[in-house]
Order: sequence, then C-alpha cells, then structure tokens
Amino acid sequence: MKNIFNYLTAKNAKVVSQRSQSLISLRASRFFFGCIAVISFASCNEKKAEEPQEEEKSQTEVALNESQYKTVGIETGFVENRNLNKVIKANGYTTVPPQNSAEVSTLIGGTVKDIFVLEGTYVNKGKVLATIQNLEVIEMQEDYHSATANIEYLQLEYNRQKTLSDENVNPRKVFQEVKSKLAAERARAQAAKNKLDALHVSTKGSTSLVPIVAPISGYVGNIKIAKGAYAQTGVTLFEVVDNTQMHLDLNVYEKDLGSISIGQIIDFVLTNQSNKSIKGKIFGINKSFSNESKTVAVHAKIESDDAKGLIPGMYVSANINITNATVPAVPKDAVVRNADKYFVYIQEDEHEEHEKHEENKGETETPHEKEIHFKAIEVIPGTTDLGFTEIKFVDEIPANAKIVTKGAFYLLSAMKGGGEHSH
Repeated sequence: MKNIFNYLTAKNAKVVSQRSQSLISLRASRFFFGCIAVISFASCNEKKAEEPQEEEKSQTEVALNESQYKTVGIETGFVENRNLNKVIKANGYTTVPPQNSAEVSTLIGGTVKDIFVLEGTYVNKGKVLATIQNLEVIEMQEDYHSATANIEYLQLEYNRQKTLSDENVNPRKVFQEVKSKLAAERARAQAAKNKLDALHVSTKGSTSLVPIVAPISGYVGNIKIAKGAYAQTGVTLFEVVDNTQMHLDLNVYEKDLGSISIGQIIDFVLTNQSNKSIKGKIFGINKSFSNESKTVAVHAKIESDDAKGLIPGMYVSANINITNATVPAVPKDAVVRNADKYFVYIQEDEHEEHEKHEENKGETETPHEKEIHFKAIEVIPGTTDLGFTEIKFVDEIPANAKIVTKGAFYLLSAMKGGGEHSH
C-alpha cells in the first residue's frame, strides 16, 4: 500500500512539473512574440517616419529627359521688376494724331485711268497713287498758255506805250488800257497755274490726266476706287496712315482724374493678342468728358520702336503707374497651385544633376540619358495684371535662378503623378 502511495505521489509531482514547464514555456513564447511585435511596430514606425521625407522630396522635384523637355516646350526666364502695384486701370485703343492720317480725294471728277498701289503698301509723300482722266484739265492748260502768250505781247506794248506816254506823244489813256489788259492776263495766267498746281498737273504740255498723290508718308489703307470707275469730288479714294506717331486714347473715370498727371508711365497689353507688355507716357489729358459714361480721354505716346506692328483701332488694357515702386514678378503662367500653396519651378544647376547621375550610375551601371531637373519653390503670389504676377519667395533662392515661365503646369502634373523621373 505504501508503494502505491509513493507511486501516485511521484506521478502527480511529475505532472505538476510538466505543467509548470509548459506554463513557463507558454509565457516565454508570449514574451518572445511580444518582443518581436514591439520591434516590428517600432521598425514600422521608423519606416513610416522616413517615408514622408522621401515622399516630400519626391513632391518637390521632377526631372525630364531631353526629348521630354523639347516635346513639352519648357521655357525659362528670370524674375523681373515690374510696376504692378498702385496703378489705375484703364481701357482704350490705339490711334494716330489727325496730322498722321489722311483720306485722299480729288478736287476734280474723272474716270479712273490707272491705280499704282496696293493696300498695305508704304508710300512717301508725293507718291502718285492713281490717275484720273478729265478733259477740263486740257482747257485749264490752254487758258494758261493763252494767258502767258498774251502777257508777252502786252508786256512789249506796255513798255512802248509807257515810253510814248512819258514823252507825251500818245494820250495817257492808251497807256492805262494796255496796263489794265496786262494785269488781267497775268491774273488769268496765275489762276490757271494755281488750278493746275492744286491738281498736281504740270503747266507744260497738254494732258487730260490728273494724278492722285499721297499727302503724307505712310501705309495705304482702304482703296475705294476701281479702274474705269468715276471718281467724284469730295469722296475718299484712298486712306494713308503714318504709324510712327502712334499713341493711346485711354478712358479714365472721374474718380481717378486727381491721380493722373502728364509724364506718368503706363504699361499696356493688346486685349486680343499676346501678353507682351508695352510702355507709354502720358502727354495730354482732355478737359471735358468724352461721353455719358463720365470718362475723360487721356493720351499717351508710344515709342516708335514699340509702335511697330501696331495699327489704329487696337483695343488695349493699361495700367497707369501712379508711383515708381516696383515689385518682383514672373509671367502668370509660371505660378501654379498645389492644394493650398503656390509654387514656381526653378531649373537646377547642371553640376548638381551630374553628381546625382554619377551616384545612380554607380548603383545601376546602366547608361543614363541626360536629364533636366526642376524643383518646386513655394511662393506667395500678389497682384496679377498685364500677364505678370507679383511673387514673394518663402525661402531664399539662388541668384539668377532660372524660373520656368512656360510648362510649369505640366511639371506640376508630372510631380503629382509620380513624376517622369525623380531622385
């Protein structure tokens, strides 16, 4: 009986020992897996902490290879100082002074014989634009020739009668009659000559053709006659415009007149064309209202070099610079928005790109096509006008940094989509 008791006691002790070892093993396993979980969680947290840096870096840089660069048509420029603040906005149109625009007509009617110019042709003052035919011109020339012939005869008779009169040989009445006839013929000859000169017809010879000449130098505008048609007096046949003295007529509202003065500089762009900005200078301000809109015409001169390519009647949008303060600005297409921030892209220096390529080459040992790298720089935009936007850089940028002026939106899209290629 004692042996049986010892046996059961030893067996129970063995079971208890096994259970204790199992419990210890289970606790050790739990501790081991817990440590692994903690280490894994810490590693994941560390990895997640690193990912935003890499993601942030990838979201500020983008690169294009040479073929992509050419296809997109990337263009770069520099930050410019422009008068975009403290301005008065005004609309208007280009025009020329009255003395620089001419409507050509004829002083005598006739049939159009020839036309020697085309619309858009530049002509000098006195250039024959066309000829018309009128038989009355022949009569004018005949009157002139007849009068000059009579003048020669009467001049001789006048001299003879004057001598006789001085010597009291002939009555003085005869001398006075000859003198009167001589004066009348001279007047008739001068009148005929004045008519022919006004028609630009020579007093020599005999012709029925009247030349139509350009009264000023400039470009021929509308041609309102045709060969064989009858040209009437007082009706415009040609238009000639001299664009070298082009200026602007701007409409300024009454409330802004107090700030406008002669000599102020303006910047304007053509409403229906490019964003190229052209400068002008105010030289005159009207002293009466132009129309019921209560605006006053302000006249600004355009420099001859800037006036090339302009024609009268072009609509413009202008800024009249009240002060000389300038601000850094870039073309408005250079500024792009991403979420609630604004950026411009700068082209990175070539030597930096080369270092990055060398590092990558050591890793991959594969040929690397030359890339052009761009970096997004945060800016604070200001006034946008005349195709330019005022900007302030959040962080300092390198001097003379190349700003992407065309293609910035494409770079933003490439960057948000993972980029064409980034480092």
